[in-house]
Amino acid sequence: MATVNMDRLLQACITQDASDIHLTVGRPPVFRLDGRIRSLETKVLEPDDTTSLMKSITPDRCQQELQEEGGTDFGFAFGDQGRFRVAVFKQKGSIAMVLRLIPSKIMSLDEIGLPKICAALCRRPRGMFLVTGPTGSGKTTTLAAMINYINETLDHHIITMEDPIEYYHNHKKSVVNQREVGVDVPSFAEALRRVLRQDPDAILVGELRDLETIESAIRAAETGHLVFSTLHTTSASGTVTRIIDVFPPNQQEQIRTQLSTNLIAVLSQALCPRASGKGRVAAYEFMVVTPAIGNLIRENKAYRIDSSIQTGKKLGMQLLDDHLWQLYDTEMITMDEMLDKARNPGYLQDKAMNKDGKAKRKAGGEDEEVREILRT
Repeated sequence: MATVNMDRLLQACITQDASDIHLTVGRPPVFRLDGRIRSLETKVLEPDDTTSLMKSITPDRCQQELQEEGGTDFGFAFGDQGRFRVAVFKQKGSIAMVLRLIPSKIMSLDEIGLPKICAALCRRPRGMFLVTGPTGSGKTTTLAAMINYINETLDHHIITMEDPIEYYHNHKKSVVNQREVGVDVPSFAEALRRVLRQDPDAILVGELRDLETIESAIRAAETGHLVFSTLHTTSASGTVTRIIDVFPPNQQEQIRTQLSTNLIAVLSQALCPRASGKGRVAAYEFMVVTPAIGNLIRENKAYRIDSSIQTGKKLGMQLLDDHLWQLYDTEMITMDEMLDKARNPGYLQDKAMNKDGKAKRKAGGEDEEVREILRT
């Protein structure tokens, strides 16, 4: 029987512009194309197939971690055609893998469609800028664009801490040092503990995973550094609440005060397949920490942040649902996609029904109005 070849899979992924490859026993290899799962027309994978595919690309240290912990993550380059971030794990006693294709080209802030003020915030001398959203929402791509903007425009020392390194940054106007957790340093917390002695201007922390990492990141922002990081939250106000809730109750008031003065912005994003079926578009919620929002954080009134975002449109602020509506209204995404990603789907559905109802009434003219009166 024909075997599945890893090189051919990687090549096909790049050629077809898929974002992920899924390899698991009992199914043929699967690609994620424009956010949707598609099976390849090849053989159904057996335990021996996934094991040999794993061994063909997984470093020895990661194979050892897989045996001990039941899972491992690493990044690797496929020649000069692209880089992949790989998650290997065990399921039902067999090996399964997910390979995420990291685009070789780093997009600009404009290409991603970020609010104009993002560039100005990247030039700030200190503070914490968080990019949040569910897995696969493009957080890494957005952060890479921001780091690249600093690299091209400012003479800074940039240090990144990633698990694993995804986008490679060349030295441009800035000096860029990238540290990989598990290769160059044992943990994010350890990397952050050492970073302040390395004369950084900008610091990228791949993920705020635990209390120690969050505490160190806030301290780095407080001591005069620009810190970028990610969290798996779906709103700006939810991000503030999540950070504070990680700390024990007796520290929460102090953390609220620190956040109110050190957090500069939160960008929450979701990736939506385009209505045309080709490509994806990002929907954003964006909060800049103004003095008014800083006060809400300090006074434990995160529930009022959304209304402050709505009144901050001149700074580029917007709620996720408002941006989803814009994308639906301009026919870039479908109604189902808007409702799937919305924080308040009921409200948006009513809004869409009213819009469609008005359009139909307009098309039907007076007859429709007469029917409406008779119905009531």
